[in-house]
Amino acid sequence: MSIYFDNAATTPLDKEVLDLMHEIMSNEFGNPSSIHTEGRKARSIIENARKTVAKLLNCAPGEIFFTSGGTEADNMAILGCINDWGIKHVITSVIEHHAVLHTLEHLEKSEKIKVSYVDLLSNGNVDMNHLEQLLENNERSLVSLMHANNEIGNLLPFKEVGLLCKKYNALFHSDTVQTIGHYTHDLQNINVHYISCAAHKFHGPKGVGFIYINQNAKIKPFIFGGAQERNMRGGTENIYGIAGLAKALEIAYQNMDQHQQYIRSLKNYFIQKLKDNIPGVEFNGTSGTSSSLYTVLNVLFPKTENAEMLLFNLDISGISASGGSACSSGSNQGSHVLQGIKSDPERPSIRFSFSKYNTTEEVDVTIDKLMDLFKVKNTNIYT
Repeated sequence: MSIYFDNAATTPLDKEVLDLMHEIMSNEFGNPSSIHTEGRKARSIIENARKTVAKLLNCAPGEIFFTSGGTEADNMAILGCINDWGIKHVITSVIEHHAVLHTLEHLEKSEKIKVSYVDLLSNGNVDMNHLEQLLENNERSLVSLMHANNEIGNLLPFKEVGLLCKKYNALFHSDTVQTIGHYTHDLQNINVHYISCAAHKFHGPKGVGFIYINQNAKIKPFIFGGAQERNMRGGTENIYGIAGLAKALEIAYQNMDQHQQYIRSLKNYFIQKLKDNIPGVEFNGTSGTSSSLYTVLNVLFPKTENAEMLLFNLDISGISASGGSACSSGSNQGSHVLQGIKSDPERPSIRFSFSKYNTTEEVDVTIDKLMDLFKVKNTNIYT
């Protein structure tokens, strides 16, 4: 039995999305920049996808620009603000995705900006009082804070941060990679200037995403070349990926309430089974609470002599999970997020993340294996 509990890293492609992409790959080969029939058909696919995304997010189609994914979108937003709006001060947190942190570190080393890191509360949430102090005591700033942390599931008070940015005339960028397709985003009623998306986080294809750029906070191109994406991103468009992204987002919105309820119940079931069967288990950040991202659970296990083998042993048992952000796999430094919230480094942490395709049976099998690894006597966990 193969069990996949690493959906925060990537999700399986939805069958409807695959079918649509296959149909387009088989029949629509035109270059969308060409003016002949085949080119116009390809262009129509892209623009219909843009309209679909914009309608779901309640924004204008002209505010959506397709990218290669979330990392490019993050870079585009940050560099655009620095270069085009003259921003010299950026506020972020130590637990942001590396697409944000490494970009800001590079810019600070180049002496283009000063970076301030907002304090975190003991549970990993942003200290809103400190955020306001940073906004009040510095020149006009860019605030770059993710909507939901990809490792510990902490949710940002999105609207509240937007209002603070409006109060202090700051630009607001949010990496929404973990929440697009999982929550509704009404961009007409949130004071956010830039958000980032990656399709493969909500059962779409890899290698495609988008950036939302508010019409009142326009920036110049990040990638130069042709006139694609209304002169904002050079390079022939990924037609199949763009169509797949829009279809996946459409499916996500059609079934969002149902999937939220199901995945939440699955996560809560996992939490209760862990508490009942693994003595001393705790949860990193807010992931073990109802106020967190419902797809992510970051478990802090008791100390064990074979802590470094925990993920490996799950893997050889056919259970896929993560020791932190998938983007940090292979790093010897460990998770910067867990370090940022001062999680106990002597105790192993594993991130389990869920999708609509997971089942309670998979949870039971995983708990059974964990009990075996921690040498907990099995007293019939399937009740």
